Amino acid sequence: MARLSSRDPLVVGRVIGDVLDPFNGIVDLRVNYNGREVNNGSEFRPSQVVNQPRVEVGGNDLRTFYTLVMVDPDAPSPCDPTLREYLHWLVTDIPGTTDATFGKQEFGYESPRPSAGIHRFIFVLFRQLGRQTVYSPEWRQNFNTRNFAELYNLGLPVAAVYYNCQREGGSGGRRLP
Repeated sequence: MARLSSRDPLVVGRVIGDVLDPFNGIVDLRVNYNGREVNNGSEFRPSQVVNQPRVEVGGNDLRTFYTLVMVDPDAPSPCDPTLREYLHWLVTDIPGTTDATFGKQEFGYESPRPSAGIHRFIFVLFRQLGRQTVYSPEWRQNFNTRNFAELYNLGLPVAAVYYNCQREGGSGGRRLP
C-alpha cells in the first residue's frame, strides 16, 4: 500500500478515503477542458465543463490498456450524497500513450451540473489486465469505484486527478471537517 503525505491534495480533498484507497501514481494523466488543465483542487464552473475534456494517458506501450472513470462522490449534494458515487463517464480499452478518444466509451460523458454545494469530480485511471476485460455497469448512480476495480481485477489506480465545481452563481470554497 502506498504511503501518502497528509498534505497530498488527494488526501486533503478526501478523494483518498471517500473514493480511493492510497496508491502510487505511476502513469501520467492529463485532463484539459478547452485548453485549461485540471489540477487537484482546481475550481471550474459548469459552463467550463460542458464539453467532454481531452484526457491524455501516459505509459510507454500501446499494448497496455487503461480504464478511465469519472465520478462525483458528492451527488446530489455534499451534505447528503445519497447517489454517491455518480458515474459521469467511463471509457475502457484506452491504449497507453494515447487519449480517451482511442478507447471504448461505455458511458458517454455527462457534464457536471451541481445544484447544491461544491462537488468533487474525480478522474481515476486503472491499468487493465488486457483488452476487452472491463464492461459497463447498468446505471450511473451509486457507482462504487473500489467495487468496480475489484470486480474487474484492476487493482489500485495508476493515476487520479480531481477538480471542484459548484453551480454557476455559487460562491465560497470547499469546507473540510
